[in-house]
This record gives sequence, C-alpha cells and structure tokens, in this order.
Amino acid sequence: MQRINYPQPTEWEEILKRPTQTVSDIEEIVNSIFKEVQAEGDTVIKKYTAQFDKVSLESLLVNDAEIDNASNSVSDALKQAITLAKSNIEKFHAAQKTSKVEVETMPGVECWQEKRPIQKVGLYIPGGTAPLFSTILMLAIPATLAGCKEIVLCSPPDKKGEINPAILYTAQLCGVTQIFKVGGIQAIAGMTFGTESIPKVYKIFGPGNQYVTVAKQLATQYNVAIDMPAGPSELLVVADDSANAAFVASDLLSQAEHGVDSQVILVSTSEKLVKAVEKEIENQIQLLSREEIAGKSIGNSKLILVKNDQEALDLINEYGPEHFIVCVENVGFYLENIQNAGSVFIGNYTPESAGDYASGTNHTLPTNGYAKQYSGVNLDSFMKSMTFQKISKKGIKGIGTAIELMAEAEGLQAHKNAVTLRLKSLK
Repeated sequence: MQRINYPQPTEWEEILKRPTQTVSDIEEIVNSIFKEVQAEGDTVIKKYTAQFDKVSLESLLVNDAEIDNASNSVSDALKQAITLAKSNIEKFHAAQKTSKVEVETMPGVECWQEKRPIQKVGLYIPGGTAPLFSTILMLAIPATLAGCKEIVLCSPPDKKGEINPAILYTAQLCGVTQIFKVGGIQAIAGMTFGTESIPKVYKIFGPGNQYVTVAKQLATQYNVAIDMPAGPSELLVVADDSANAAFVASDLLSQAEHGVDSQVILVSTSEKLVKAVEKEIENQIQLLSREEIAGKSIGNSKLILVKNDQEALDLINEYGPEHFIVCVENVGFYLENIQNAGSVFIGNYTPESAGDYASGTNHTLPTNGYAKQYSGVNLDSFMKSMTFQKISKKGIKGIGTAIELMAEAEGLQAHKNAVTLRLKSLK
C-alpha cells in the first residue's frame, strides 16, 4: 500500500482518486451491445454469453430441475448460515415499513401519502470469481417485503453453463420469480429492453464491475431506474492506538480481495498503528486464496497518516467511502460528524464482513464517492411514494382564491378557470 504522511488538503483530490476507468473509456462498447440487444434480443445475448462467458446456451432461463439440483448440493451448514442471515436481514428491513401519512393542511383539504411496490424489478448478481449469493439476500428480501410482483434475477453462467448452486438456492428461498443465465452488459440490456426470454423491468439493482455500472447508467436513458451507480467495492478505516492492528489489516484485505479494481484506505493519527497494520497486511495476504487479486487491489490502496481527528474526518467526508470502519478512542466525534458514508461499522469487534453477510443491514451501497448523494439499498428502494388529496366544498372555498391569484400571476388562465368554475358553482 502506498504510504502518505500528512498530506495537505490541496493534495486530497489526487490522493483519493479511485482506480476506475472513466465512463468515456467504456461507454462505446456498452452502447454497442445495448443497441444489438434492443434489435435482436436473445440471439445477441447468447452471442455475448459465448464470447465473454465461454459457453453456448440453448436456454437462458434456469428451470425447476436445475434449482432443485442446486438446492440439494448446498450443505446443511451453509443453508443454516443463510437462514440466520435471512432472518436478521428480514427483521431490519421489515422495521423500515412506514404507515400512511395523513394531514389536513387546512379545513377541508386532506392530503396523504401511501407507498406502493415497484411491480417489476431486476436483480443483477455477479458470478465470476466470487459468486455473490449474499447479494440476493440483500435485494430479494426487501423486494419481497415491499410486495414486488416480478423479481427477475440475472447472473453469469460458468463454462459448464451453470450458475453457482448457492445463488440458485438463495434465489428460490428469497422469492425470486425468474432466474436467467446471463451476465455483464448484456444482462443489463436484457432487463432494460426485454427479450424473448427476459422480461423488461422497471428498476435494476445490484453491484457489478465497471462495465455493469456504465450499463446501468445507460439503462436510465431508456426509462429504467437503477438503485445507484454501484461499482468496485471500497473500504476506509479510521484507527488509532486503541485499534487492533491485526483486525484492521483483516478488514482491509477483506475488501481488497473483492477485485483488482477495489480500493482500501487506512486513515490514522498514529504512525505506530500504521506501521503495525502494514506489517499485518504483509503477513495475512500470503494466507489468502485470492492473494493475487488482493495484491493488485492493495496496489491501488493507501495508508494515510494525518495530524488529528478533525483532519481525518474532513478527509473521510471528502472521500465518501462505501464502507467506513471506526476504531478509535474518540468514537463519538466521528459518529456525530460523519456526513458521507454508505455504511458505518463501529469498534474492534464489528468487521465489515458482518454487514456483507448477516448482521441485517444492506450491503448494496454507493461507491466511487456517491455516498455524498445516494443512500444504500433499503426497503423504500423497492417502493414508490404516491400522494393523494381530497378537497371538500369548504376546502375549495378556503384555498380557491389563493390558487386563482397564483395561477393568474403565472399566466396560466386554464389553471385559474378550473378553480373559478368550482367557486361559482358554490354561490
């Protein structure tokens, strides 16, 4: 990891750059695939599946027999772990339900807000080097709680034309209605336009590589919403001498192993702690099965020594981390003043991987600095707020003149007339 001591605020922008390509670098290929899928549907999706995933498929849809076989091959121990995680995630997201909001803004003018589920949602689940079945828990559970009628899942197949058994088991457990063997740009395009096999959805959720991220952003140009621009994973840890260096290093490596374009950062006021973490990383990385991936990610990452807590906090808010671990003595200062973070983990015994899997919070979070303006996925992500109003005769008498005056001031005569006619009818 690159070691940076006491950087000046003028240097922060350069220091905190993510190791990502710009949209312009990859949007050409994304646009090209989108246009092909829009024109030719399944044929093009199968073509790109053969090109990128190295397998030729007759059918994109996963059938019941495949789901049953997958479920039988998942160990009982893993099923129990998934069940525990499912229970915690359900509890946390069910608690986010809100009741109808009703207000009489003035006599005879009733306004209220109700929520309705998004009817058709698409879930993108990365397969590749790490089949993220845990992401199904994070997306399908709130989708089911919200009442979404169609929950479509796309995940890339392996070279045998199969999807990881844990993905299929978790999908059927959590209420997914259809599963398709398709990944990458072509999966997002399929859910955007609809094909002979894949339904068109109203909103797409899920993380992915930079190509998937750009594809999701392009989908928004075709009347499809997305959860957020969620790209390569990232973690920032703030730690001082009260932190356990081995724990800190393990958390940094847990995110570094996600992919070669992931980024992890340690911010500390203690040079002693920075040195200890650096040594721990060197030792622990050698024991990882994904050592090569983690090693490349570590090359994108930083150890930053700062003067004090205020400077650390300012730098962290400037970065806006996806995951933020706080292991410091003055923990209250950071919790009260952090403004930009996707999810916060507090203390030596709260590893980031707890949120990734089983504590109950959602792990689909804004990356690349988008924590400054986006929330992580939650129950409301799968719902729409609709407003209602009902005005009585008494109400229109009380509010009507104000509407007439405002409409006239804006030069909108028909708006005024809509009220004037009603008021005249009451005389």
